[in-house]
Amino acid sequence: MSFGGQPPAYQPPPPSEQPAPEGQQPAYGQPPTPVYGQPPAPVYGQGQPAYGQPPAQPYPSAPAYGQPPAPGYGQQAHQLAPQAPVADAYGATASVAPTVGYGQPQHPALQPAAAAAYAPPAPLSPAPVAGVPALPMPVRKGRSVSVWVFGVLGFVMLALIAYFAMFLGTGASVVGLILAFVPLGIVLFGVRLIDRWEPEPKSLVIFALAWGAIAAIGIALLFDLLLTLAAGRPDDFFSAVIQAPLIEEIGKGLGVFLIYVIGRRAFDGPVDGVVYGALVGAGFAFTENIQYFGVSLVNGGAGELTITFILRGLLSPFAHAMFTALTGFAIGLAARRGATVAGALGAGALGLLGAMALHAFWNGSSMLGDFFTLYLTAQIPLFLGFIFAIVALRRAEARLTQRRLEDYAAAGWFTKEEVVMLATPAGRKAGMQWARGLRGDRRKLMRSFIKDATELAAVRQRAINGHDAYAAADEQSLLARTRATRAHLLAY
Repeated sequence: MSFGGQPPAYQPPPPSEQPAPEGQQPAYGQPPTPVYGQPPAPVYGQGQPAYGQPPAQPYPSAPAYGQPPAPGYGQQAHQLAPQAPVADAYGATASVAPTVGYGQPQHPALQPAAAAAYAPPAPLSPAPVAGVPALPMPVRKGRSVSVWVFGVLGFVMLALIAYFAMFLGTGASVVGLILAFVPLGIVLFGVRLIDRWEPEPKSLVIFALAWGAIAAIGIALLFDLLLTLAAGRPDDFFSAVIQAPLIEEIGKGLGVFLIYVIGRRAFDGPVDGVVYGALVGAGFAFTENIQYFGVSLVNGGAGELTITFILRGLLSPFAHAMFTALTGFAIGLAARRGATVAGALGAGALGLLGAMALHAFWNGSSMLGDFFTLYLTAQIPLFLGFIFAIVALRRAEARLTQRRLEDYAAAGWFTKEEVVMLATPAGRKAGMQWARGLRGDRRKLMRSFIKDATELAAVRQRAINGHDAYAAADEQSLLARTRATRAHLLAY
């Protein structure tokens, strides 16, 4: 399946017919003219660059919206060759001498007065710090949650704490709280593996967890109280197979849709939807497990608590995450196709029906017949199918990232080798290993390079869809960041 539209074909500027003067970079598309006694410019990832720091490069001018801008003259994405005088960290300038191989003749001005054993020249400027200086940041609007929203959730959380203390007691609530962290940690580890390709903003991640653990639980408890007051306590089958799937999935699905509305610029596709849906489900299961574990301890002591913990905490920790992930997947798919808010709501409603059906089947299978038989024949296959679907979505996301970065490579911002390194799992692994071998262990810089390039690909996809008013500004900020990070990676 192809996600998104195709960008207009990019035509790089034609190469210059005149040779570049000695000491200057050639026109874009022409290989640099070799100078006698100097080694060729190193290829990215295959050796150290020349001594000295890369020259300060001007930021490119703003391109036409939705088109990858072409870098300015002399800024094409090749590796750093010996350069003209550069400024050091203290504002002084120094000429950077080209690197020569052992035993090769140096420039006459650099040759020693008397014959002596060869010693490499000392760096002419201090080494850069292992980090990137302050650079333009992407626009935060549409990628974060207001602190006031968390304030409202805080008041609801206080009400939930009072509820647990009143009906379970402090001791049982604390025991349930401690045990509930075990399945939560398992789910968060799984979500982290899914979200590593393009990590979501932290405020949206926290909001997703908080909505599931506080707001969705509050909605479910409120409806249960109203239903009990109006029609009495329902039987267990109705509560588990009908009431819980309907009310709980509506409460959780509402949270996923709110994340899309609040953080629409960070809700780029199906993988993002699965991540947010799973986080909401994980938060819901966390608070629900506190209640189940506490009730088991109060009613049946340690024996019943152990059984409940095994069944809910160890055998099925991903249940709620898996249900709500269907709703998130549907909304994310609509977002990838450039749907409006109304279109995303309609897609989310279809995903919600699937979440309700899966939730009802899961609860029904635990109540009808032998639990362990149905667990092995129904629940485990569903979970394995969910994992295979996630793997397929991740691969599709990687292919899309590579296509979008190839747009920038065609414009001269990245080399083809860099695109492979930034947009494939194997390339990222090789890039991290290479950065580890650089002076000072520059893996932190490589992580920043990968993160910004991946976000740049997502920004371009949103620009193609035409639903992001800040795409052009984000593109310029991320291009500046990737260029500066590359320079720090290759600098001595």
